[in-house]
Amino acid sequence: MSEFASFEGKLGYFFKNPELLRLALTHPSVAHDQLLNVQHNQRLEFLGDSVLQLVLTGELFHRFAAFGEGPLTKARAQLVNRKTLADQAVRLEIGNHLILSRGEEMSGGRQRPSGLADAFEAVIGGVYLDSDFVTVRAVVLHLFRDVFGELQVIPSLQNPKGELQELLQATATEAPQYRLDSATGPDHDRVFVCTVCHEGRALGTGQGKSKKEAESAAAFEALHTILTTKSTDPTQPPPAPI
Repeated sequence: MSEFASFEGKLGYFFKNPELLRLALTHPSVAHDQLLNVQHNQRLEFLGDSVLQLVLTGELFHRFAAFGEGPLTKARAQLVNRKTLADQAVRLEIGNHLILSRGEEMSGGRQRPSGLADAFEAVIGGVYLDSDFVTVRAVVLHLFRDVFGELQVIPSLQNPKGELQELLQATATEAPQYRLDSATGPDHDRVFVCTVCHEGRALGTGQGKSKKEAESAAAFEALHTILTTKSTDPTQPPPAPI
């Protein structure tokens, strides 16, 4: 039995070549720490990123035939952003199986979102090399089934803040308010997180490289939540109070 059998069971795919999976789980710190020419997962990450993009783009294209390039591009970005991929990795418990340098291990590398997202992409790249496109597509769609379940409606994304305000003010006079939750990172690479609230309720949270971008992302999430709720159950109450 493979040393990664428990992980493969969660993934829903058992590798014919277990060395591909080992490579996908090998963090670059192993090579950097040992100053050796040790193979790691960055090349597989590059491949897996493209495989994910193709699989998810095709699925969005067929599921949402009424939407144009702009909304579909934004929806795909929601599916393949670093947080979503890291969440997938956490669900698969990839962190428990990562092969790390001692330094990376000591500094919390098993829980670092960037490393988890990279490893998830590398695993997808490994599945593709170990099988074929039909197989990796089935694996990806199985993993993303819950995320796609939340995408029954894609809001128009040309102006999410304006659309959210118009939608909310159709039934209330109060405009949505945007709250800056955090601004982290160095000056040249800041990450802003904002929440949009309405009548004392948090409707959505988003992040971006600027406050404006984070507010737009929060508005998009709020629109998606409101429209999806309406399409499935018009009587369902709005999100919980903040």
